[in-house]
Amino acid sequence: MDGLIAIVRRQWRVVGLCVAVFLALGIGYLLTAVPRYTARTSVLIDRGNRQVVEQLSTIGGVLDDEASVLSQVELLRSETIGLSAVDRLKLQDDPEFMAGRRNLILAVASDLRSMLHVGQWLRGDSQSGPDQIEAQRRQALAMLLGNMKVSRVGRSYVLEIAFTATSPRLAAAVAGAIADAYLTDKLDAKYDATRRAGNWLQERIEELRQRSLESDLAVQRFRAANGLVVANDKLVSDQQLTEMNSELIVARADTARARARSERIEAIIASGERDAIVTDALDSSVISSLREKYLESSKREAEISRRLGPDHVQAARLRQDMAEYDRLMFDEIRRIARSYQSELEVARSRERQITQGVRNATDISVTASETQVQLRELERAAETYRNLYQTFLQRYQEAVQQQSFPVTEARIISRAVPPTGASEPRLSLVLALCLALGCGVGGAVGAFREFRDRFFRTGEQVRDVLGLEYLGSVPLVEPQPGGSPPTEPVKGEVWRKNGLSAFALEHPSSAFAETLRSARIAADVHIDRPHKIIGIVSMLPGEGKSAIAMNFAQALAGSARTLLIDADLRNPGATRALGQHAEEGLLEVLLEGQTPASAMLIDPETGLRFLPAVVKRRTPHSSELLASAAMARLLAQMAGDFDYIVLDLPPLGPVVDARAIAPRVDGFIMVVEWGETSRKAVKDTLNAEPQIAGRCLGVILNKVDAARMKLYEGYGSPDYYASRYTQYYHETHPDPTPASVGTATRIKTTREKPDNSR
Repeated sequence: MDGLIAIVRRQWRVVGLCVAVFLALGIGYLLTAVPRYTARTSVLIDRGNRQVVEQLSTIGGVLDDEASVLSQVELLRSETIGLSAVDRLKLQDDPEFMAGRRNLILAVASDLRSMLHVGQWLRGDSQSGPDQIEAQRRQALAMLLGNMKVSRVGRSYVLEIAFTATSPRLAAAVAGAIADAYLTDKLDAKYDATRRAGNWLQERIEELRQRSLESDLAVQRFRAANGLVVANDKLVSDQQLTEMNSELIVARADTARARARSERIEAIIASGERDAIVTDALDSSVISSLREKYLESSKREAEISRRLGPDHVQAARLRQDMAEYDRLMFDEIRRIARSYQSELEVARSRERQITQGVRNATDISVTASETQVQLRELERAAETYRNLYQTFLQRYQEAVQQQSFPVTEARIISRAVPPTGASEPRLSLVLALCLALGCGVGGAVGAFREFRDRFFRTGEQVRDVLGLEYLGSVPLVEPQPGGSPPTEPVKGEVWRKNGLSAFALEHPSSAFAETLRSARIAADVHIDRPHKIIGIVSMLPGEGKSAIAMNFAQALAGSARTLLIDADLRNPGATRALGQHAEEGLLEVLLEGQTPASAMLIDPETGLRFLPAVVKRRTPHSSELLASAAMARLLAQMAGDFDYIVLDLPPLGPVVDARAIAPRVDGFIMVVEWGETSRKAVKDTLNAEPQIAGRCLGVILNKVDAARMKLYEGYGSPDYYASRYTQYYHETHPDPTPASVGTATRIKTTREKPDNSR
């Protein structure tokens, strides 16, 4: 969140500029825009009327779901409705509709585009009369569709038609024409559909009539060919089978009854039971007469035997008569048994005949049933064609009656009226849109700038990216304009070309001097030697390492013996600033054997010793000189005379001089230009130089824009409170001398390019 707030603080000017530009464009558009008016009319899709016209459909009308309503929206936007409205109002001949009032800026742009359209000049007007008329209709249609808007009102069945034009009257007329054209098209569509349905029904009825006749004839021919005679809606063979089944049941019952009678009478005869009587015996007059005689004789025999004794002649004769009567009765029973047997044979014979008839009828019925499968199929086809014929005949009569019904499923519920106020341009909407676009574009530009900002801005970036100690920042300074130094150079002494080379000396209470003190503490802490060799390096030329080296050496010289050596043999910036008048220097000491003391310059104010690099010709092998034994002897000799030896080394990027002398340097101070040097470049270079990175005491951010740096600091970081440190930092000397006044400098708070002397 703090980072986002910091980004807003840094980029708000860009966003504000973009917002101002877009608001200016929006105001310009509002001042030059032509007012436009919108007329509206509403159409309701009426379900009540729709039920009338949809009676032609066999399955009912299509439900008014969302898809069907949206289909009506697309129908209103179609070319058919649009061309109908164009032709109804003759809009292609209406100059107000075809031209209208245009925005001044857009009109000028359109005219310029037409003038620069070379192809139109070469092609000329090659359209004939009818083609030109059609082109005008199409042009009017395009303008109508472009200014028309059709929308559904909520989830209802109401469609709102809105048309925008430069005239209220024209807007209302066109909106009404579109609604009328839609209703007319719906009515014509229903009439055409009904008429086409009637014609199709008439053709279909004739076809179905012929099919119905053919199917009925096929049924009758099939019945005749297969003997499927029908009586009372049933096949004759089925009726016969039913009757014979009934007779077979009766015959089987008669046979069973005759068999039971025959078996019973045979059992009586076989057992010789005198008292067993069958039904026919009771009904027989012969047996009844013989039984009466038997009973009469038995009675008389019993009476005589009781009176005269059983051995009486009359009793014996009567017993003989009784035996004869009994024999005769059994003979009569045997005759009845033979009649029973005859009846049984007759019943069996009849049963056999009926059974055979049932079998024959069953076979005929099975064959007829198999044939009836095809018959039923023919009957179903005939019934289907007959029903279809009747249905289509009825619907044809309905279609003929409904061709003249002037009914549609839509009606106008709100007529278009000329609007009283302009609908475009909308002041609040245009300004809000311009504000949103300005913020969006400004935010995009600001985000791009933030994405492209890949330089060192804060100490946290130094620690996170490089993993090195952040020694401090040096504000951007420039010499105060005032001409050349007031004194002439003195041989053997340092001659300051401008106040930048001694800014920390002249402003000991400044942030510049405080950063150099931090660098000294880092050197004292990390280098455990009484005589320290410190190299000042940078990644690229122009980052101000020479100015840092000069001021750092002078800050050290105030309390310790210090030697500053300009070891940048290709671009000796320190020599140009402090020893431009020197005649010999480091090269003469290394190559010609000159004594270092004879080539040194002394600063009378601080006691600083300075060994310049007087380059009289190009030195292509500078790295070999810095890595030579002579340079090693020089550093060893000077280490015994000085507490600090500060080397102003070449930048790491273009040359390898710093790498060559690295083994002889106790520690390095990396100078990085604030907001100019890529973080990736510095990181890659230090990764490629492990000897330098391993001995690096820390990083100083140089040329810092103090006013902008606070925008990159997060809340709670030490640099966030830099503005509150001013009571401890004083950029002017408390007791300036005339010499120091002449070389006074000031803190630069703008983003101007610093002087090349730095």
